[in-house]
Amino acid sequence: MPSVIALDAMGSDRAPKPEIEGAIHAARHYGVRVLLVGPEAVLKAELDRHPAASRLPLQIVHAGEFITMEDKAVQAVRAKRDSSMRVGLRLVRQGQAAGFVTAGNTGAAMACAKMVLGALPGLDRPALAAVFPTAPGTAAILLDVGANVDCKAHNLEQFAVMGEVYFRSMFPAGRRPRVGLLSIGEEETKGNELTRESFQLLKRLPLNFVGNVEGRDLYNGHVDVIVADGFVGNVALKISEGVANLVRTTLKESLKATITRQVGALLSRHAFTDFKKRLDHTEYGGAPLLGLKGVCIITHGSSNANAIKNAIRVAAEFAERNINESIERGLAALRTAPMKPEAARAN
Repeated sequence: MPSVIALDAMGSDRAPKPEIEGAIHAARHYGVRVLLVGPEAVLKAELDRHPAASRLPLQIVHAGEFITMEDKAVQAVRAKRDSSMRVGLRLVRQGQAAGFVTAGNTGAAMACAKMVLGALPGLDRPALAAVFPTAPGTAAILLDVGANVDCKAHNLEQFAVMGEVYFRSMFPAGRRPRVGLLSIGEEETKGNELTRESFQLLKRLPLNFVGNVEGRDLYNGHVDVIVADGFVGNVALKISEGVANLVRTTLKESLKATITRQVGALLSRHAFTDFKKRLDHTEYGGAPLLGLKGVCIITHGSSNANAIKNAIRVAAEFAERNINESIERGLAALRTAPMKPEAARAN
């Protein structure tokens, strides 16, 4: 039976166009059933622009309100009880959908998800985990990328456990994922008070903790899971996306500069297509909000149809692989696990 994913059809900057198009692509390519949540008249008018969609497993679920990017997160969640975000998450809680996807207000999505779905036992704060390409042709995970601007060391400790479980579930590599702490130097004493304190907690975990890593390590493949607070993680992610866009634009302009380069580009078009795809953040879907009693995927407000399609794919994969159950077991083990011998001696 195909997965059922609820989609906030009014979340993105250009809603509902990219949501509708992305849902159509996801239903067609991945066989998922998509519940389009939002004002029925608005969504039906957009769906009618795609006559072939009537043969796909798409269904409109009415929600009379939606949360904008300008809304104050907590206030909007409480005031707009019939928002597309809240209705979609309610479908997950009630078991009518396996997961929820939104390109809407990140703060509101997090607040609403915690309110409607609730956090896993023992977890203080959910974290957003972003997947991105690395040099060897694999992928790495960075968390948190924006859900928690201010963190304490024990939050980063929990992020490390959740990120490690998520990586093992999504990318079975036959080895223990290497976990690193994002800082300004590799030495244990480098960084601010948060990173230094977090280092002491992470090194005693039963994980393959490789110590501090720097910004350049995000893409060199030396580490699989990078842990940071939401402020630093979000800045790192947005800079990375900006650089990727610059590389694509500069390369495209350079290849058009002369006839010779245009011919060369034509002969190498397949390689350039693969290159563009690897750098395109829309190919990686959205970021899961780890640590919830349910599946919630958050993607960019500027998402296009491709990003929405892949976010729906990620939601379906997340649910099918029972990642939340694995994370819950990991957090439970964290509460009872003995310290590593070297950490015990240090204390």
